[in-house]
Amino acid sequence: MQFGIFTVGDVTTDPTTGTTVSENERIKHTVELARLAEQVGLDVFATGEHHNPPFAAPANPTVLLAHLAAVTERLVLSTSTTLITTNDPVRLAEDYAYLQHLADGRIDLMMGRGNTGPVYPWFGKDIRDGIPLAVENYALLRRLWTEENVTWEGKYRTPLQSFTSTPRPLDGIAPFVWHGSIRSPEIAEQAAYYGDGFFHNNIFWPMSHTKQMVALYRRRFAHYGHGSADQAIVGLGGQVFMRPNSQDAVREFRPYFDNAPVYGHGPSLEDFSRETPLTVGSPQQVVERYAGMADAVGDYQRQLFLVDHAGLPHRTAMEQVELLGTQVVPELRKIAAARKPAHVPDAPTHASRLAAGTAKHEDLEVTR
Repeated sequence: MQFGIFTVGDVTTDPTTGTTVSENERIKHTVELARLAEQVGLDVFATGEHHNPPFAAPANPTVLLAHLAAVTERLVLSTSTTLITTNDPVRLAEDYAYLQHLADGRIDLMMGRGNTGPVYPWFGKDIRDGIPLAVENYALLRRLWTEENVTWEGKYRTPLQSFTSTPRPLDGIAPFVWHGSIRSPEIAEQAAYYGDGFFHNNIFWPMSHTKQMVALYRRRFAHYGHGSADQAIVGLGGQVFMRPNSQDAVREFRPYFDNAPVYGHGPSLEDFSRETPLTVGSPQQVVERYAGMADAVGDYQRQLFLVDHAGLPHRTAMEQVELLGTQVVPELRKIAAARKPAHVPDAPTHASRLAAGTAKHEDLEVTR
């Protein structure tokens, strides 16, 4: 099972000090978080895509991920949102194949529609077309990665005539794709249709909703013949804040929660923690909470945590990564490994997919 962190890259005033880091500082801090994640043994670093304040997350995540590819050796580098709706599929095909080569395959993508309404008109799109755009653009992106000569015509971009996207994917294997959705069954259906991963970033939602969405994806994954329902590739989002003493964690995190973008000035910390995966307490409490996620959604392949938002000081965010890597994830790995049946696959990587393709090719040669 893969464990890692994701960032939304917000530049938010620290409510306890009134200070706000610069965009430059926030960007450099993000790089430090990713490097520390690798150093403490985490598997994945993922970044969102934003085009508006208060976010310093990259408008083009390939810029950040290419830099991280140069300063890390093992970390899987991912988007936590690639806007399949407002980005041109041709540009996505080219950029992420290029990034694949730079990172020696340590790249995957999480496709999403985006939940910031004004982004659509900024790129000449209509938010009411969100689902059709996601479906059409992704279908084209797959063809650009798997076919060398693409002739195509759709509704939302100019036609293509005998077009070849370059560079070609590394080793002929396109980056693995997770379809990220919180509330859209159509996206779970899309992930199942292609046999791709489904990532439910459930940091704002109760587990009952997450369970329902993942169950839908698993049923449809099996329906399309990709394997049994429990072999579907599932990822979950999470959100934690830890201190050795749980009371200290609650006291320290409360002002950040109360003033956080999106959910600040809304539900209480206690209510939100009860209804969503947000866990504020000791590392052991985090282990116990997240060890139970599989009871609701089945054995799954990827767990990502948000640890650096709402104006938290960079030092504090780094401490959270350290605690994840040294006290939480080792225990969660043991628990996940002990309960996972042998027929349930691990999270796909470039190396595992290359090996599977090679083995399949050799089997075909033997039978000829």
